[in-house]
Amino acid sequence: MQSISGNVPGNVPGFYCFTMTKKIIFCAFWLLSQNFLLFAQVKINVFTGKIPALKSASERLFLAGDFNGWNPGDKAWELINTDGEKYALSKELRAGIYHFKITRGSWSTVECDASGKQIDNRLLKLSTDTTVTLDVAGWQDNFTPAEKKHTATAQVHVISEKFDMPQLGRQRRVWIYLPAGYEAAKKKYPVIYMHDGQNLFDEYTSGYGEWGIDELMDKVTAKNQCIIVGIDHGGDNRITEYDPYDSKYGKGRGDDYVQFLIKNLKPYVDTHYRTIKDAKHTTIAGSSMGGLISMYAAVKHPEVFGNAGIFSPALWIAPDLYKLVKETALSKSARFYFVCGDAESDSMVADMLKMADLVKLKGIKPQNAPVVVIKGALHNEKQWNGDWPGFYEWLMRK
Repeated sequence: MQSISGNVPGNVPGFYCFTMTKKIIFCAFWLLSQNFLLFAQVKINVFTGKIPALKSASERLFLAGDFNGWNPGDKAWELINTDGEKYALSKELRAGIYHFKITRGSWSTVECDASGKQIDNRLLKLSTDTTVTLDVAGWQDNFTPAEKKHTATAQVHVISEKFDMPQLGRQRRVWIYLPAGYEAAKKKYPVIYMHDGQNLFDEYTSGYGEWGIDELMDKVTAKNQCIIVGIDHGGDNRITEYDPYDSKYGKGRGDDYVQFLIKNLKPYVDTHYRTIKDAKHTTIAGSSMGGLISMYAAVKHPEVFGNAGIFSPALWIAPDLYKLVKETALSKSARFYFVCGDAESDSMVADMLKMADLVKLKGIKPQNAPVVVIKGALHNEKQWNGDWPGFYEWLMRK
């Protein structure tokens, strides 16, 4: 290439090629550097500081967080006793944001504050090799459990404590929210099917706070009301029941769970309650793993679920779901509402945006696949309670 200097009065095409070549090289380098940062592994050294005495010498300490599916007794995340009093763990993680707690092997023995109250998840931001020292104020099982009160409103009922799930060989409690005046009215209602039922309506049955769906729905005008069905999660089986694909946590039973909704629960609800049965008026919604299985159900069965509320979806555990969306001809009338917080994890926003973009590439109009990212919001029921009004307003805007 000829030498170029000054204002380059002559060979403009040559100068353009030279400049573009430099830009392409720079962009390629930038992309490689960003990918390196995104997937870079950093080392974390965890040590315990001050902790309450354990109940026996055989007890062990673990970290449970979004890096291991919140497994409270994951041996891969066990802290090793180093000198009889201190515990330590060294691991490598991808740079990013993580949330976690310390346990003694179960959620009944999780850490708490000095008065026995639950504490927020710990937050860890990793960008380089990091060493942290963790003090524990108390253990939950050292305190008398705080008295929990029922908070479900009069519109919430339990359909069954042991609803048969033949596809899974299990039984499950199923809740239903009926609009005020349902008994006296003759109208039919749209239906929303939701997961993690114990966390939707009642503080008494919730693990870490409730969505407060019933209180929110009690404020909705009569003409915009609907029926909401909540299905309890399966405890230790929650991850595999809400995942249609096999993972390190076990064989995916998500498709069996969705078949239960379609073949057993929905027919029961449609028979015993006044519902509008078509897909346009049937929604599936949930958060985290519930957001994942809601996305799968709506993509796989658009003839049943015409709308989906995708709250903070755990897409990281099921990358094959992207492939399913790419290979599926989505119904042009399908509707998806995507929402999450930007402080949930390092990949939450990017994963959700990737899925939303795929949906739009398949022909779904932007107004039928809105994306909402809440600044500073974390991965919890408090956030999803705040997200609900926006989702419901969009849902009713048909």
